[in-house]
Amino acid sequence: MRRPPWAGRLARTIAVLVFVLGATSASSRWQPGASPLTPIGFAWLAATVLTLLFVHRFPLTLFLLTAASAFGYYFSGLPGGPVILVPTIALFVLTRQRGPRTAGITGASALAAAYLVHVVTTRSFALEAGAAFVVVWLVAVIGVGTAVRYQLDALAARRGQADEHRHRLAEQERLRIAREVHDVVAHSLAMINVQAGVAAHVADRRPEQAKEALLNIKAASASALNDLRATLAVLRSGEDKAPAPSLTQAGELLDHARDAGLTVEVHGEPGDLPAPVDAAAYRILQESLTNVVRHADRPERVDVRFGRRPGGLTLQVRDDGRGTARPTPGHGLRGMSERAAALGGRCTAGPVDGGFEVRVELPIEGEA
Repeated sequence: MRRPPWAGRLARTIAVLVFVLGATSASSRWQPGASPLTPIGFAWLAATVLTLLFVHRFPLTLFLLTAASAFGYYFSGLPGGPVILVPTIALFVLTRQRGPRTAGITGASALAAAYLVHVVTTRSFALEAGAAFVVVWLVAVIGVGTAVRYQLDALAARRGQADEHRHRLAEQERLRIAREVHDVVAHSLAMINVQAGVAAHVADRRPEQAKEALLNIKAASASALNDLRATLAVLRSGEDKAPAPSLTQAGELLDHARDAGLTVEVHGEPGDLPAPVDAAAYRILQESLTNVVRHADRPERVDVRFGRRPGGLTLQVRDDGRGTARPTPGHGLRGMSERAAALGGRCTAGPVDGGFEVRVELPIEGEA
């Protein structure tokens, strides 16, 4: 169970109180000619220390008050002790919270006020050797407080960067999974929808063709279920054990498009590709063919072109759907653009003469 903040402050204040009262009482016995700690001195020290309970809320005000109280105590003739620890803590907290500039100005103002009191009470501008100690003490406390402040700021910045990095990785992973699930489900459902339409259309007249369409539906649904199981297994285990998609499996995508009644022509070869480029090209080809089946207006032909050059791969998927208008960007087009952009490439999609074309350019690192 986490302790409330005030509990820690109370414990630290009590520890300082015990130390100051105990050390002052002891010094009154050990110092030659020193008077014992009186009830007034006891109350003075206790009141000075107990202000530390509020030092985190009012560090500047309490530094000035405790500094005046401590120096007044030392000049009162009461037995000496470590009451200087109280304004030291207040100045340290002031430096941490407000910075060295505010702490320095406040400390210098306090020293100036103390010197003015000294001149008025002693009618002398001369300073004792103890004044140098006070200056050194002030500079040392502000220096330590500044170092701690910068260290804590740097630690907070690193934690913020780490949190931002984890958030960014989680967001990228969420988008990756969303794209994978969309690509699998959209492609399979598009093929199932087309084959179901074919089966319903020819069920009475050509039962053999209807049976073939139903077998295609069974194969597409089985493939979709396998891909979804693999994706869910990755989510449950946290380890990416699913086989990465690859253009070596593109034949299955092309066969699905042909089963949907399209004439598919392939031009060029992608060649050997790095796994990230290979997977992205496969998913973009899959989504492009799915869009032809789902959205193109009476398409008959699809041309798939692979252009391989040093340092990059170009993929073009073009259909001959009639009356194609510029589409409203959806999950599919957005996912293709995100895949390409993640690898430093780009994806464009839009109507062309006599159809619709998706063009993707993916860089390949290590090739000149």
